[in-house]
Amino acid sequence: MTNDPDDTRPTRRSLLASGVGLLTSGLLAGCTGETSSADASTTERTTTSSAASTRTATAGPATADASYAVEMAPVGRVEFDAVPETWVANNGSWADMGIALGLEPPAGVWLPGRYHTRYYDAVPGVSVDGSDIRKLWGDGGVGKEQFYELDADVHVMDPNFLQNRGKWTAADVDEIERRIAPFFGNSIFSRGYTWHDYPYYTLYEAFGTLAQVFQREDRYEAFATLHEEFQTGLDSVVPAAGERPSAAVVWAGGDEPEQFYPYVVDEGTSFKHLRDLKVNDALASTDVKDFHSSRGAIDFETLLKVDPGTLLVRGQESKTRAEFEETVVAFMDAHSVGGELTAVQNGNVYRAGPLYQGPITNLVVTERLASALYGVEEELFDREHVAAIVDGAV
Repeated sequence: MTNDPDDTRPTRRSLLASGVGLLTSGLLAGCTGETSSADASTTERTTTSSAASTRTATAGPATADASYAVEMAPVGRVEFDAVPETWVANNGSWADMGIALGLEPPAGVWLPGRYHTRYYDAVPGVSVDGSDIRKLWGDGGVGKEQFYELDADVHVMDPNFLQNRGKWTAADVDEIERRIAPFFGNSIFSRGYTWHDYPYYTLYEAFGTLAQVFQREDRYEAFATLHEEFQTGLDSVVPAAGERPSAAVVWAGGDEPEQFYPYVVDEGTSFKHLRDLKVNDALASTDVKDFHSSRGAIDFETLLKVDPGTLLVRGQESKTRAEFEETVVAFMDAHSVGGELTAVQNGNVYRAGPLYQGPITNLVVTERLASALYGVEEELFDREHVAAIVDGAV
């Protein structure tokens, strides 16, 4: 952790308030290599700010003379003197929300390799260059100096996540807010963290709140309507309860994985596509401990005891379906124990979808999994409509 730079440095907030802009152009973001290991273990909880359950903004679009405020747990009420331009995000969930709002991608995220910009290839008219996004995580933590260098207008991430996973203190968070810009976010992708004792948000609740920050509620409302239609369309796709697969979700990196980090499906945004497709969780009724609570791995022998009919593998999103089958699936099939798995024998091993889903990513991965699990051949959402919303044609 670096020391606080020279205290004579003017703060971004004071400059914005006085009408002097330090806003720089947005950096294009993208996807680097996939991270093969599981996340680092959590630390003890340290709360940064009081929880807030109110999810409303004050005034409409900001002008040179009008500020506005938006509320979100756990950061509470955050005031903005102007609409943010440059921004930093925790992960691909928030980054994808920004793309859906028509923003330039965030200047940095914790792990660019888990912001899978390849999904935008499924939506002609929407693309993100993956060459310039900055990786914030390194050497077991996130350095404060990077925040000074990026000099963003808002940090879209849960400050409690920074403390519990990034080894920050409350004083570090306060310093960055005071010297640069506020934090605004909530850890929504999982509900397995013991320190997260304040309200959670669904994907679209978080998306709508972020839209208020960037004063682009019209795009959010258009996506919300499209999403409702998409959800209604799934009713004709998902089979009856007795015909739905029982699937185990695991994280496994590399081409020849022999260790697996198990995930029990919860209400976090990470599992939204599985819940929407009503996939049965094969691990939920077993004694296998969820990775978030145990930080432990299982092997092929343990998987064979569960023997799920379908295996959904995370950590493989940088691969195409063909690449996944030629490496991971082929390795499992040839493995002395892995080859005995019912899912392997029946050809029901698929990429599970990313940890971090925003509104566009969720549409793509839900459609992809519907195709894999239920044999759906038609497109389930209007690509041109998505591109039009991103472009502001709402």
